[in-house]
Amino acid sequence: MSYLIRPARASDAAGCAAVYGPYTHTVVTFEAPEPDAAEFTRRIEDITRRYPWLVCVSEGRPLGYAYAHRFRERAAYDWDTELSVYLAPEATGLGAGTALYGALCELLTAQGFVNAYGTVAVPNPPSERLHEKCGFTHLFTMRRTGWKLGRWLDLAYYLRPLGEYAAAPAPVTPFPELDAEYVRGVCDKWAAAIREAGK
Repeated sequence: MSYLIRPARASDAAGCAAVYGPYTHTVVTFEAPEPDAAEFTRRIEDITRRYPWLVCVSEGRPLGYAYAHRFRERAAYDWDTELSVYLAPEATGLGAGTALYGALCELLTAQGFVNAYGTVAVPNPPSERLHEKCGFTHLFTMRRTGWKLGRWLDLAYYLRPLGEYAAAPAPVTPFPELDAEYVRGVCDKWAAAIREAGK
């Protein structure tokens, strides 16, 4: 089986919604109820004006996705971003999560972002291992910060530095302005890593 990583399109909304939906019935995400394809269309269109949203596709169907989004609203946070990744059950254990995060971080670095944050509802050993494998360091854990499925949940924050802390950082380049060939090359490189991991 071969895998393709590429930027998400509005036509991927239903596939992404199908991957994400089951997670909303667990404590992995604090979101509920599950968003539909129309909501995913809106999210993809909104986020990709500035940030990358990547899908991992096999046989024409999204098996997982990862995207970056705004960390906080103040202008001082313009060089920070928060990442999310979700995989269908059949895509776990193949290195797809690592590849999606790897491609995402490489593109974010090219855009000029400096910090990438990840949040994990803990305990969640697979997600904790993924962040550590991808170069994230655990910063702190907010105790009993979310209530879902009848219990209070902790939320761990992870950080991966992406670039230099310049005295006067240049404005971040919006994702659509990155060179398309460069983006394709990054995605293809990381997709090949999934094929290797799956052998």
